[in-house]
Amino acid sequence: MKTILLRLIVCWLCVLPMMTGAQNLDSLYRCLDQEIIQFPRYVAQHDRDVAQLLGKLQTATDDSTRYSLSFRLYEKYYPFKNDSAIYYLHRCIELAQRMNRVEDADQCASLMALRCSNTGMYDEAMNILEGVKTPSGTFYRAYAHVYNELAYYTHLDEMREKYYRQAAYYENLMLETLPPSDDAVMLAREMRLLNSQQLEESMKINDEWLGMTERGSHRYALVALYRYLEFKAQQDSVKMMYWLVESALSDVRNGVMDQGSLWELANQLMLQGDVDRSYRYINFTSECANTYGSRQRSWQIAPLLSHIAQDYKVANEQAMNKLRQMLIVISVLALCLIASLFYVNRQRKRLAVAQKQLKVSNGKLAQTNGMLASANQQMKLTNGELSAANQLLSKLNAQLYESNKVKEEYVGRFLRLCSLYIDKMDNFRKRVNKMVKNHEYEDLYQATRSQEFKDKELEELYESFDAAFLHLFPNFVERFNALLIPEERVTLQKNERMNTTLRIFALIRLGVDDSSKIAEFLHYSVNTIYNYRARVKNGAIGNREDFERNVREIGIDR
Repeated sequence: MKTILLRLIVCWLCVLPMMTGAQNLDSLYRCLDQEIIQFPRYVAQHDRDVAQLLGKLQTATDDSTRYSLSFRLYEKYYPFKNDSAIYYLHRCIELAQRMNRVEDADQCASLMALRCSNTGMYDEAMNILEGVKTPSGTFYRAYAHVYNELAYYTHLDEMREKYYRQAAYYENLMLETLPPSDDAVMLAREMRLLNSQQLEESMKINDEWLGMTERGSHRYALVALYRYLEFKAQQDSVKMMYWLVESALSDVRNGVMDQGSLWELANQLMLQGDVDRSYRYINFTSECANTYGSRQRSWQIAPLLSHIAQDYKVANEQAMNKLRQMLIVISVLALCLIASLFYVNRQRKRLAVAQKQLKVSNGKLAQTNGMLASANQQMKLTNGELSAANQLLSKLNAQLYESNKVKEEYVGRFLRLCSLYIDKMDNFRKRVNKMVKNHEYEDLYQATRSQEFKDKELEELYESFDAAFLHLFPNFVERFNALLIPEERVTLQKNERMNTTLRIFALIRLGVDDSSKIAEFLHYSVNTIYNYRARVKNGAIGNREDFERNVREIGIDR
């Protein structure tokens, strides 16, 4: 019986590791995950601010006030929705022209060109800038930006060099025109030093820029993003990811739809192999980009989404392969159980024949004892010995009968458990197959990421193990505690049959002595099992080295 039970446990130890999986959540991103959940609240606040400005715009009585309110609406919309930002810049241009404020009209036109080049509309940006009559720092900034974008995306080397020369020309004009504390000037100075590998000087520029920026503002998100690039150039992976998350947090808290930092964070997480989190972030970024209306951001997001989809396809194929392997193992387990049942039945029949023969022998022995009743005193002594032998045989007969019942009960228990598990795995296989066939990858991901199925199956396995073991060794807990000093004895909670300590030494009693095997069965580390064993042995009565041998000698009580 012990051999059969041990084989069943070893089979489970082979199957259960396939079911387990680990998902580690990095505390660095928990705050960002919570803020993304709160994102609709930040968007609602943005909408309320816009509604207030629109109400004031509708009641404005002069063009100067309308211009000021329209420009404030542009500032509200430019990180939120590009089309609306361009619309209010149009209104600003119309109002400035009507008031004959040429410089304001050209300033708004330069900003509109910047909005166009930021979203991939390079021809439109060029056409707008050609119509500007009064160049300004913003005008030069817009020209520098559009040429930098054209240089970055062109596939022709000679055109790239030409565009970079034009960008540098206009950037120099911008640096001469705009104030030193302007964001565009700080950015240009920092990037020039960073691109020339003057990392210490570029970090000083960023420190200066950060010092005059309010923490948590939309401007702070921009400074934090370029601080991320500083630490990336220094190959400081911890600080670079910290500042990238800081930038993304500021964007989310300000209700920004142009989520450049979060897109870059998703890309870095993909490179690090964190596909699940990258998938969540890139989906959120994609939805924001659709609201913002940026073709450029969509171009950047599309390859990453394709990469994620490919990774999920590979993961699904691996999951199907594991499922097939599990079904094969379960089938082998079922065959082993059937063979065990056949063996037990054959032994039961042999035992019945032996009992019958023993009963006949006992009858003959009793008849012989009666015939010798009148014999001498020596014969009486022999009869007494024969009677004692008969009692011992009767006791052995009862133990064999009870052992037969126990074997039938345990085999039936594990057959039912295995049969139920085969049915569950088959249903799960059908469900996964249906999801894969219907391309329901998101549903498949949600179904396979849950630990509930594994935890429930482990709980049932442990309950069945506890019941079977305590039925076989009903006084195990009392005898186990008798080997320990009083303050180290195991105390069970209400309705608790066995705890981790008892299960470890129950497996040792069954012959499973390897800590790695015990760790696999109980889902603990080998170190934890070793610590349990050492702590309990330290509380043993007598020599601690004999403790486990004494546990193995605990017998079956009837």
